[in-house]
Amino acid sequence: MDADAADGRDETAAERSDRNWSEILQELRVTQTGTQLVSAFLLTLAFQQRFVQLPHYELVIYGVLVGLAALSTVLGLAVVSIHRAQFHHHDKPQIVARANRILSTSIWIVATLTAGVMLFIFDFVFGLLAGVLSAVVALLVIAWLLFVIPRNVRAQR
Repeated sequence: MDADAADGRDETAAERSDRNWSEILQELRVTQTGTQLVSAFLLTLAFQQRFVQLPHYELVIYGVLVGLAALSTVLGLAVVSIHRAQFHHHDKPQIVARANRILSTSIWIVATLTAGVMLFIFDFVFGLLAGVLSAVVALLVIAWLLFVIPRNVRAQR
């Protein structure tokens, strides 16, 4: 058996890869669902009557947000594509490693998209200052939750 006794789990390398792949798929489902909802919201905006009245800078923000949503979707699809390309090639550790890097990138793209949506909505409803403030607060909360806390958890191990 090729289990790593140091990690407290009684599993082979293949079992570990299978477990890690399942965890990646669960995380991917969360990011993809969120991105699909934001994408749908963004796509419906372009068909609203007031959309043509947006100032140029709001159209630029909108375009960036649509681009980020599309990029996040493509990153999720890339994970699936890598799995499809390597299916039955007995190379799951490499698939897991690549998918992990892609999913980590996707998380930051979705986080940026979230802050951008805050900017866009608060700017549209309350004005540019409120939009910028909401985006800054969102970025601070995101940085705390996605960078500081995980780093502290890792350091405590």
